[in-house]
Amino acid sequence: MQSVAVFAAMVVLCLLGPGAVRHFTGDMFDEFRAPLDSLPSHLYDLEKFWSLHANSKRALIEAGRDLARLNAAYEIKMTQNASLKDTIARYESIFNFPSYEKFNAVVARVVRRDLNAWWQHMIVRRGSLDGVEIGDAVVYSGGIVGRISEVHLNTSVVELLSSRKFRLAAHFEGSDEPVVYQGAGALSFHDPVGEVSDVPSNLSASAANPLKLVTSSLAGTFPEGLVIGEVVSLKTDSSALFKEGKVIFKSPIASLREVVILTKVQPEEENLNPNGASFAPSISADGM
Repeated sequence: MQSVAVFAAMVVLCLLGPGAVRHFTGDMFDEFRAPLDSLPSHLYDLEKFWSLHANSKRALIEAGRDLARLNAAYEIKMTQNASLKDTIARYESIFNFPSYEKFNAVVARVVRRDLNAWWQHMIVRRGSLDGVEIGDAVVYSGGIVGRISEVHLNTSVVELLSSRKFRLAAHFEGSDEPVVYQGAGALSFHDPVGEVSDVPSNLSASAANPLKLVTSSLAGTFPEGLVIGEVVSLKTDSSALFKEGKVIFKSPIASLREVVILTKVQPEEENLNPNGASFAPSISADGM
């Protein structure tokens, strides 16, 4: 009963209080609701645990054998990656080049998506306690997902690349000429798309020879070269100076269960790891 009274008081303050009070109580309500948003995700983890626990010993042994093979392959890749990082660090030291911008890769579980905003945003199970900040890039193995638009203590809101509010600088693979990408949303019963504009008039695309759109070095918190999507047709825009077209996504943004948030390395971390990699030098997966 006491919880209901507190909830009712917060609703009254949000409706009748001044702007500062409404903002404060709105933040309190988000933090109050966060555990409820995360509950289905925790239940899914528990269900997965018990489903694996119910498998036969033979199935577990076979799965362990397959996992051991994957771990061995990943260990080889990690060794090669470490060798490449050492080589880059040596070249930076010899030629006195500045180090690449560094990121920490924080793995986050998707906890909630609203049906009325399915292509606009998602809520993930990471927040300010994990070092997440507004504007941080959100990616997955096949390219970009979006960027952080709101941060709470244990959860964050991701503005998806298909949202009309999502906009960033980009370029086509193999070309350095900058273009502008913006999400275009989705119509009913259709897949979401994006839009690319300010495309140089000398470029052309077709279904047989699509152009791959990737992030630019001017894209802020996004590393350069991450895949956005493909363009299969271009047409002259209203200015008659540039071209524009639709961007088709290859990423399964409708069914993602886990994403990676790229948080900037803090100055004290740079001192501890001055020769880190430009992209995801460390992955934090605890407490997803």
